[in-house]
Amino acid sequence: MIHALPLAVLLVVLAGLGAIEHARLVRQRASIRIRIHVNGTRGKSSLVRLIAAALRAHGVRTYAKTTGSEPRLIAPDGSELPVFRPGLPNVIEQLRIIAIAAEDRAEALVLECMALQPHLQALCELEVLRSTHGVISNAWPDHLDVMGPGDRDVARALLGTCPVRGVLFTAEREHVALFEAACRDRGTRLVPVGDAELAAISGDELARFHYLEHRENVALALAVCAELGIPRAVALAGMSNAEPDVGALREFEIDYFGRRVVFVNGFAANDPIATERVWNLALARHGDRETRLMVLNCRLDRSDRSHQLGVALPHWAPADHYFLVGTGTFALARSALRAGLPATKLTPLEGESPESVFEELIGAAGSSALVVGAGNIAGTGLELQRHFANRAQLAGQVARSEPKASEVPEVAP
Repeated sequence: MIHALPLAVLLVVLAGLGAIEHARLVRQRASIRIRIHVNGTRGKSSLVRLIAAALRAHGVRTYAKTTGSEPRLIAPDGSELPVFRPGLPNVIEQLRIIAIAAEDRAEALVLECMALQPHLQALCELEVLRSTHGVISNAWPDHLDVMGPGDRDVARALLGTCPVRGVLFTAEREHVALFEAACRDRGTRLVPVGDAELAAISGDELARFHYLEHRENVALALAVCAELGIPRAVALAGMSNAEPDVGALREFEIDYFGRRVVFVNGFAANDPIATERVWNLALARHGDRETRLMVLNCRLDRSDRSHQLGVALPHWAPADHYFLVGTGTFALARSALRAGLPATKLTPLEGESPESVFEELIGAAGSSALVVGAGNIAGTGLELQRHFANRAQLAGQVARSEPKASEVPEVAP
């Protein structure tokens, strides 16, 4: 999450660049002929990686930067470097990325929007990147304390990164009129990705990914590639070989003293819509498991998100038990109980180590279990994912990340 730097402060910083520095930014930016700004509620990091991988496969010298689970700068050869931050993250670091890409003669730059404040999202587009192509994956209700109070407000905030006289791609369905109005205002062409584009992606094509990639992400990335003249086969070859974000949807299966457990890393899904989709996808793939468990990683500074998840939980396909980890678990527990979830189904494990959480899950697993992590990837979520991954490797198991075509749902996850 980006530090909420006030607009006035950021404008002062940009103004403080001076005429020479501003001219340098304009020159550096103009030297990169393809500039892609990726925004949205979910899927941003995956889209950055997919599009950049396709560009690389097509022979385009490409830099990319994600700000998802673990911020990364992706070089033209596909290698990755952590993004160094001397203090709290803020949008000024985007200037440094543009400078690096320009200095190394990049032909394309794919940046994930790192702003939350609506005015900062617009400023990142209009004053910093000035993208040639924009991507907004979706506009779901999240970060309502910053972009809300409603989902339409979230859509308006995200549309701050709509390019000027460019092309905007989106898979958003609910707020099409807002997208059309924003594109008219900025002289930009809107390219919606809908059911036809999703249906054009076969199960065999999705099965080529060595992790569980969402159909919408692949369809959006392919639409961008088609606009850029990248052949579909080349784009898919590049994308299927891309290194996924650490928060990507993955499965790990372990056999722990006769107890067969599949762990689905859905921690990057932290709004109700995305979390329910991941949960339903996991149930569709592993409905034969004896026990269904959900681990929700909470954050004390995201009590609004915990409240949203708590209210939604009782209305989903039920789990046998819910484990609450991380910090600020009381907010989720209170909302879930008030919404009708039985107290006997909740176990708070705030402050517990990943090892202790793992033991609790194994104790509730029975002979076979599905365990789905959601809520947030930071802290306990990432540590618990690594714990399961290490267990799978130590047990000689292979992560279930190459599904057969028959196992991939033919509908969007």
